[in-house]
Amino acid sequence: MIEVKNLVKRFGDFTALNKISFKAYEGEILGFLGPNGAGKTTTMRILTGYMPPTAGQATVAGHDVFSQSLSVRRQIGYLPETVPLYPDMTVRGYVEFIAELRGVPDRRTRAREVLEMVGMSERARSLIRTISKGMRQRVGLAQALVHDPPVLILDEPTIGLDPHQVADLRDFIRSLGKQRTVMFSTHILSEAEQVCDRVVIINNGEIVATGAPLELRQKLEANSRIFVRIQGRAGSKAIVKMLTAIKGVRHVAEYQDGFLVTTSTNQEIRPRLAAVLMENGLELLELRPMAVTLEEIFLEYTQGDKLA
Repeated sequence: MIEVKNLVKRFGDFTALNKISFKAYEGEILGFLGPNGAGKTTTMRILTGYMPPTAGQATVAGHDVFSQSLSVRRQIGYLPETVPLYPDMTVRGYVEFIAELRGVPDRRTRAREVLEMVGMSERARSLIRTISKGMRQRVGLAQALVHDPPVLILDEPTIGLDPHQVADLRDFIRSLGKQRTVMFSTHILSEAEQVCDRVVIINNGEIVATGAPLELRQKLEANSRIFVRIQGRAGSKAIVKMLTAIKGVRHVAEYQDGFLVTTSTNQEIRPRLAAVLMENGLELLELRPMAVTLEEIFLEYTQGDKLA
Protein backbone atom coordinates (compact mmCIF):
# COMPACT_ATOMS: atom_id res chain seq x y z
CA MET A 1 0.00 0.00 0.00
CA ILE A 2 2.93 2.35 0.69
CA GLU A 3 6.15 2.12 -1.29
CA VAL A 4 9.07 4.53 -0.92
CA LYS A 5 12.08 4.37 -3.25
CA ASN A 6 15.25 6.43 -2.84
CA LEU A 7 13.34 9.35 -1.36
CA VAL A 8 15.34 12.55 -0.88
CA LYS A 9 14.34 15.80 0.77
CA ARG A 10 16.67 18.77 1.04
CA PHE A 11 16.15 22.13 2.71
CA GLY A 12 18.89 24.29 1.24
CA ASP A 13 22.17 22.65 2.19
CA PHE A 14 20.53 20.41 4.78
CA THR A 15 19.51 16.89 3.70
CA ALA A 16 16.56 15.75 5.81
CA LEU A 17 16.08 12.47 3.92
CA ASN A 18 18.88 10.70 2.10
CA LYS A 19 17.62 8.09 -0.40
CA ILE A 20 15.36 6.20 1.99
CA SER A 21 13.39 3.15 0.83
CA PHE A 22 10.79 1.02 2.61
CA LYS A 23 7.35 -0.58 2.15
CA ALA A 24 4.18 -0.94 4.20
CA TYR A 25 1.90 -3.75 3.12
CA GLU A 26 -1.88 -4.08 3.12
CA GLY A 27 -3.25 -4.92 6.56
CA GLU A 28 0.08 -4.19 8.27
CA ILE A 29 0.92 -1.93 11.21
CA LEU A 30 4.29 -0.32 10.53
CA GLY A 31 6.09 1.53 13.30
CA PHE A 32 8.29 4.43 12.23
CA LEU A 33 10.95 5.00 14.89
CA GLY A 34 13.77 7.49 15.24
CA PRO A 35 15.17 10.28 17.44
CA ASN A 36 13.92 13.84 17.17
CA GLY A 37 15.06 15.34 13.87
CA ALA A 38 15.63 11.94 12.27
CA GLY A 39 13.22 12.62 9.39
CA LYS A 40 10.00 10.92 10.55
CA THR A 41 7.65 13.90 10.20
CA THR A 42 9.24 14.98 6.91
CA THR A 43 8.59 11.51 5.47
CA MET A 44 4.98 11.53 6.63
CA ARG A 45 4.35 15.00 5.20
CA ILE A 46 5.66 13.85 1.83
CA LEU A 47 3.50 10.71 1.88
CA THR A 48 0.39 12.74 2.72
CA GLY A 49 0.98 15.32 -0.03
CA TYR A 50 1.81 18.23 2.28
CA MET A 51 5.35 18.52 0.98
CA PRO A 52 7.02 17.54 -2.33
CA PRO A 53 10.17 15.40 -2.33
CA THR A 54 13.42 16.68 -3.80
CA ALA A 55 14.06 13.36 -5.55
CA GLY A 56 12.94 9.75 -5.48
CA GLN A 57 9.49 8.19 -5.63
CA ALA A 58 6.70 7.41 -3.20
CA THR A 59 3.37 5.74 -3.95
CA VAL A 60 0.29 5.12 -1.82
CA ALA A 61 -2.21 2.52 -3.00
CA GLY A 62 -0.58 2.69 -6.43
CA HIS A 63 -0.82 6.50 -6.75
CA ASP A 64 2.26 8.72 -7.00
CA VAL A 65 2.40 11.28 -4.19
CA PHE A 66 3.77 13.99 -6.48
CA SER A 67 1.91 13.59 -9.77
CA GLN A 68 -1.33 12.17 -8.28
CA SER A 69 -1.49 14.08 -5.02
CA LEU A 70 -5.29 14.37 -4.86
CA SER A 71 -5.74 10.64 -5.49
CA VAL A 72 -3.25 9.89 -2.71
CA ARG A 73 -5.08 12.14 -0.25
CA ARG A 74 -8.33 10.28 -0.91
CA GLN A 75 -6.61 7.04 0.15
CA ILE A 76 -5.07 8.40 3.35
CA GLY A 77 -6.33 9.34 6.77
CA TYR A 78 -3.76 11.60 8.43
CA LEU A 79 -3.34 12.51 12.07
CA PRO A 80 -0.50 15.05 12.38
CA GLU A 81 1.42 15.55 15.61
CA THR A 82 -0.59 18.71 16.31
CA VAL A 83 -4.24 17.88 15.65
CA PRO A 84 -5.87 20.58 13.45
CA LEU A 85 -9.01 21.23 15.51
CA TYR A 86 -11.32 24.23 15.69
CA PRO A 87 -11.84 24.85 19.44
CA ASP A 88 -15.17 26.68 19.08
CA MET A 89 -16.84 23.91 17.09
CA THR A 90 -18.60 20.99 18.69
CA VAL A 91 -17.06 17.55 18.35
CA ARG A 92 -19.82 16.35 16.04
CA GLY A 93 -19.89 19.61 14.06
CA TYR A 94 -16.18 19.38 13.40
CA VAL A 95 -16.28 15.76 12.20
CA GLU A 96 -19.29 16.53 9.99
CA PHE A 97 -17.40 19.52 8.55
CA ILE A 98 -14.40 17.31 7.67
CA ALA A 99 -16.76 14.72 6.17
CA GLU A 100 -18.28 17.43 3.97
CA LEU A 101 -14.82 18.55 2.82
CA ARG A 102 -14.01 14.94 2.01
CA GLY A 103 -17.18 14.54 -0.04
CA VAL A 104 -18.57 11.83 2.23
CA PRO A 105 -22.22 10.99 1.43
CA ASP A 106 -24.61 11.27 4.40
CA ARG A 107 -21.98 12.99 6.52
CA ARG A 108 -24.15 13.08 9.65
CA THR A 109 -24.55 9.31 9.74
CA ARG A 110 -20.86 8.75 9.05
CA ALA A 111 -19.88 11.26 11.76
CA ARG A 112 -21.99 9.36 14.29
CA GLU A 113 -20.35 6.09 13.23
CA VAL A 114 -16.75 7.26 13.61
CA LEU A 115 -17.45 9.07 16.89
CA GLU A 116 -18.85 5.84 18.27
CA MET A 117 -15.83 3.99 16.87
CA VAL A 118 -13.40 6.25 18.77
CA GLY A 119 -15.50 6.37 21.94
CA MET A 120 -16.65 10.00 21.67
CA SER A 121 -20.40 9.60 21.17
CA GLU A 122 -21.21 10.90 24.65
CA ARG A 123 -19.21 14.10 24.04
CA ALA A 124 -20.51 14.75 20.53
CA ARG A 125 -22.19 18.02 21.57
CA SER A 126 -19.24 19.31 23.62
CA LEU A 127 -17.15 22.20 22.39
CA ILE A 128 -13.69 21.01 21.43
CA ARG A 129 -12.04 23.57 23.70
CA THR A 130 -13.72 21.94 26.73
CA ILE A 131 -12.45 18.38 26.18
CA SER A 132 -9.21 16.78 27.34
CA LYS A 133 -6.03 16.14 25.36
CA GLY A 134 -6.86 12.46 25.07
CA MET A 135 -10.34 13.23 23.77
CA ARG A 136 -8.89 15.66 21.23
CA GLN A 137 -6.66 12.87 19.94
CA ARG A 138 -9.75 10.72 19.55
CA VAL A 139 -11.48 13.49 17.60
CA GLY A 140 -8.36 13.71 15.45
CA LEU A 141 -8.63 9.99 14.76
CA ALA A 142 -12.30 10.42 13.91
CA GLN A 143 -11.50 13.04 11.24
CA ALA A 144 -8.77 10.74 9.85
CA LEU A 145 -11.26 7.86 9.59
CA VAL A 146 -14.34 9.72 8.43
CA HIS A 147 -13.82 8.98 4.71
CA ASP A 148 -12.97 5.30 5.44
CA PRO A 149 -9.42 5.37 4.01
CA PRO A 150 -7.42 2.16 3.37
CA VAL A 151 -4.24 3.81 4.74
CA LEU A 152 -3.76 5.62 8.06
CA ILE A 153 -0.68 7.73 8.82
CA LEU A 154 -0.38 8.80 12.45
CA ASP A 155 2.40 11.12 13.60
CA GLU A 156 3.12 10.66 17.32
CA PRO A 157 -0.53 9.85 18.15
CA THR A 158 0.15 9.15 21.84
CA ILE A 159 2.28 12.19 22.66
CA GLY A 160 1.04 14.03 25.76
CA LEU A 161 -1.39 11.30 26.82
CA ASP A 162 -1.50 9.66 30.24
CA PRO A 163 -0.77 5.90 30.56
CA HIS A 164 -4.44 4.90 30.48
CA GLN A 165 -5.06 6.96 27.36
CA VAL A 166 -1.96 5.51 25.72
CA ALA A 167 -3.16 1.96 26.45
CA ASP A 168 -6.62 2.68 25.04
CA LEU A 169 -5.22 4.29 21.90
CA ARG A 170 -2.76 1.44 21.43
CA ASP A 171 -5.60 -1.09 21.52
CA PHE A 172 -7.55 1.00 19.04
CA ILE A 173 -4.61 1.20 16.62
CA ARG A 174 -4.21 -2.57 16.87
CA SER A 175 -7.87 -3.04 15.92
CA LEU A 176 -7.52 -0.64 12.98
CA GLY A 177 -4.59 -2.65 11.65
CA LYS A 178 -6.86 -5.62 11.01
CA GLN A 179 -8.59 -3.75 8.18
CA ARG A 180 -6.16 -1.04 7.08
CA THR A 181 -2.52 -0.29 6.52
CA VAL A 182 -1.36 1.78 9.50
CA MET A 183 1.93 3.68 9.66
CA PHE A 184 2.69 5.58 12.81
CA SER A 185 5.67 7.21 14.44
CA THR A 186 6.27 6.86 18.14
CA HIS A 187 8.87 7.34 20.86
CA ILE A 188 7.17 4.77 23.10
CA LEU A 189 9.18 1.72 22.16
CA SER A 190 7.20 -0.76 24.24
CA GLU A 191 4.11 0.41 22.37
CA ALA A 192 5.74 -0.29 19.01
CA GLU A 193 6.86 -3.73 20.15
CA GLN A 194 3.36 -4.67 21.28
CA VAL A 195 1.45 -3.18 18.35
CA CYS A 196 3.65 -3.30 15.22
CA ASP A 197 4.03 -6.09 12.72
CA ARG A 198 7.25 -4.42 11.51
CA VAL A 199 9.30 -1.38 12.41
CA VAL A 200 11.45 0.98 10.37
CA ILE A 201 14.20 2.80 12.28
CA ILE A 202 15.41 6.07 10.78
CA ASN A 203 18.38 8.12 11.96
CA ASN A 204 19.90 11.28 10.45
CA GLY A 205 17.67 10.95 7.40
CA GLU A 206 18.67 7.36 6.61
CA ILE A 207 16.97 4.01 7.20
CA VAL A 208 19.27 2.08 9.52
CA ALA A 209 17.08 -0.97 10.19
CA THR A 210 13.79 -2.53 9.15
CA GLY A 211 12.00 -5.73 10.08
CA ALA A 212 9.82 -7.35 12.70
CA PRO A 213 10.93 -6.62 16.27
CA LEU A 214 11.80 -10.32 16.67
CA GLU A 215 14.01 -10.26 13.55
CA LEU A 216 15.89 -7.19 14.76
CA ARG A 217 16.29 -8.74 18.18
CA GLN A 218 17.80 -11.90 16.71
CA LYS A 219 20.42 -9.84 14.86
CA LEU A 220 21.58 -8.43 18.17
CA GLU A 221 21.46 -11.79 19.94
CA ALA A 222 24.34 -13.41 18.08
CA ASN A 223 25.93 -13.35 21.53
CA SER A 224 23.45 -14.50 24.17
CA ARG A 225 23.02 -12.70 27.48
CA ILE A 226 22.43 -14.20 30.90
CA PHE A 227 21.21 -12.48 34.06
CA VAL A 228 22.82 -13.68 37.29
CA ARG A 229 21.64 -12.69 40.78
CA ILE A 230 23.59 -13.67 43.87
CA GLN A 231 22.67 -13.44 47.56
CA GLY A 232 24.12 -10.25 49.01
CA ARG A 233 26.27 -9.37 45.99
CA ALA A 234 29.26 -9.02 48.34
CA GLY A 235 32.50 -8.21 46.53
CA SER A 236 30.94 -7.17 43.22
CA LYS A 237 34.28 -6.45 41.53
CA ALA A 238 35.60 -9.85 42.56
CA ILE A 239 32.47 -11.53 41.18
CA VAL A 240 32.80 -9.68 37.87
CA LYS A 241 36.41 -10.82 37.63
CA MET A 242 35.45 -14.40 38.52
CA LEU A 243 32.68 -14.61 35.94
CA THR A 244 34.76 -12.95 33.22
CA ALA A 245 37.41 -15.67 33.65
CA ILE A 246 34.93 -18.42 32.74
CA LYS A 247 35.46 -19.90 29.29
CA GLY A 248 32.85 -18.62 26.83
CA VAL A 249 32.15 -15.35 28.71
CA ARG A 250 32.85 -12.20 26.68
CA HIS A 251 31.72 -9.46 29.07
CA VAL A 252 30.27 -9.05 32.57
CA ALA A 253 28.66 -5.92 33.97
CA GLU A 254 26.67 -5.05 37.06
CA TYR A 255 22.99 -4.77 36.11
CA GLN A 256 20.10 -3.82 38.41
CA ASP A 257 20.46 -6.14 41.45
CA GLY A 258 22.69 -8.66 39.71
CA PHE A 259 25.08 -9.13 36.81
CA LEU A 260 24.63 -9.24 33.05
CA VAL A 261 26.84 -11.87 31.42
CA THR A 262 27.38 -11.70 27.66
CA THR A 263 28.72 -14.90 26.10
CA SER A 264 31.05 -15.08 23.13
CA THR A 265 29.21 -18.06 21.59
CA ASN A 266 25.69 -19.47 21.49
CA GLN A 267 26.74 -22.44 23.62
CA GLU A 268 24.89 -23.11 26.84
CA ILE A 269 27.17 -22.01 29.70
CA ARG A 270 24.68 -21.65 32.54
CA PRO A 271 25.72 -24.93 34.19
CA ARG A 272 29.34 -23.73 34.10
CA LEU A 273 28.37 -20.37 35.64
CA ALA A 274 26.38 -22.05 38.41
CA ALA A 275 29.17 -24.50 39.18
CA VAL A 276 31.81 -21.75 39.50
CA LEU A 277 29.62 -19.65 41.80
CA MET A 278 28.80 -22.56 44.09
CA GLU A 279 32.44 -23.70 44.17
CA ASN A 280 33.28 -20.24 45.50
CA GLY A 281 30.67 -20.46 48.23
CA LEU A 282 28.21 -18.03 46.67
CA GLU A 283 24.45 -18.51 46.96
CA LEU A 284 22.84 -18.34 43.52
CA LEU A 285 19.33 -16.80 43.52
CA GLU A 286 18.63 -16.39 39.81
CA LEU A 287 20.16 -17.52 36.52
CA ARG A 288 18.18 -16.84 33.34
CA PRO A 289 18.61 -15.75 29.71
CA MET A 290 17.76 -12.13 28.90
CA ALA A 291 16.07 -11.05 25.66
CA VAL A 292 17.04 -7.87 23.85
CA THR A 293 14.30 -5.23 24.17
CA LEU A 294 13.15 -2.94 21.37
CA GLU A 295 14.61 -0.03 23.35
CA GLU A 296 18.05 -1.65 23.21
CA ILE A 297 17.62 -2.33 19.48
CA PHE A 298 16.68 1.31 18.96
CA LEU A 299 19.70 2.58 20.87
CA GLU A 300 22.02 0.17 19.08
CA TYR A 301 20.92 1.37 15.65
CA THR A 302 20.73 5.08 16.44
CA GLN A 303 23.73 5.50 18.73
CA GLY A 304 26.05 2.65 17.83
CA ASP A 305 27.40 1.34 14.56
CA LYS A 306 24.96 0.38 11.84
CA LEU A 307 24.40 -3.40 11.70
CA ALA A 308 23.95 -5.37 8.51
